[in-house]
Amino acid sequence: QVQLVESGGGLAQAGGSLTLSCAASGRAVDMFAARGWFRQAPGKVREFVAAITWSGEDTYYALPVRGRFTISRDNTNNAHYLQMNDLKPDDTAVYFCVAGVDSARVRFNPQYWGQGTQVTVSS
Repeated sequence: QVQLVESGGGLAQAGGSLTLSCAASGRAVDMFAARGWFRQAPGKVREFVAAITWSGEDTYYALPVRGRFTISRDNTNNAHYLQMNDLKPDDTAVYFCVAGVDSARVRFNPQYWGQGTQVTVSS
């Protein structure tokens, strides 16, 4: 079992920045070591945002956020983060942190999900 808890969501203006954090815990936290973020905007399907491998050497980004968002992690504290810069109104969504057994699984079908945190970007 892995428990994921997000924090850091809120309201930002277009062009602004926010940082999301995700704390992982549970007996299987080391087995599901790949981490990532998904989001779901109102009336839209949930979509992949970013992912990172256990070592941090490999990162993956969805095209709409590439160059603006940065995923990182702190393995000592079982945490990972999403730094979001140059925010746009289209980034408004509920953001979910996720965990998976490897980088492929975490990008396409994560095994564990957090409850989500709202990010709202005003124009």
